[in-house]
Amino acid sequence: MNENRGVFVLDGITGMLIATVLLLSILTVLTVWGLSVQNANMTNYYEIKDEKSIKMISKDNAKHVVDVK
Repeated sequence: MNENRGVFVLDGITGMLIATVLLLSILTVLTVWGLSVQNANMTNYYEIKDEKSIKMISKDNAKHVVDVK
């Protein structure tokens, strides 16, 4: 039998706390990163130029969208 058991080993409470802190820190970093990306693009307006010549299926449709800065 394995008599070398302890509460504060990596497969016990300590491992659970390390995993919880790691997951919460990853969640925090990704949330802050997502909010900063949204704030950067929140004021990125665009304008559509010459909308009468836009075709339904065309690769040139992206040329009609112009960033307004």
